[in-house]
Amino acid sequence: MTVETKTTITLEYFALLREERGSGKETIQTTAETVSELYSQLQAQHGFSLSPAVLKVAINGAFAPWESPVREQDTIVFIPPVAGG
Repeated sequence: MTVETKTTITLEYFALLREERGSGKETIQTTAETVSELYSQLQAQHGFSLSPAVLKVAINGAFAPWESPVREQDTIVFIPPVAGG
């Protein structure tokens, strides 16, 4: 029997993701091992309409690749495209 380890992280949302989530910030526990896997879980859970292809990801204030591991106490931000105006 495999026991899945849950990692506690903080998520911050901006622009459309904030609107779709109805919140700008939350702390969750996840079994996701990478930020790509995390976004897939969040997309299924919250119905996010944006594809990962149009998003950037930052971990603890620094841009990071989608394959980056999710670690205990990380702050992860999915950054949507910004329209000028």
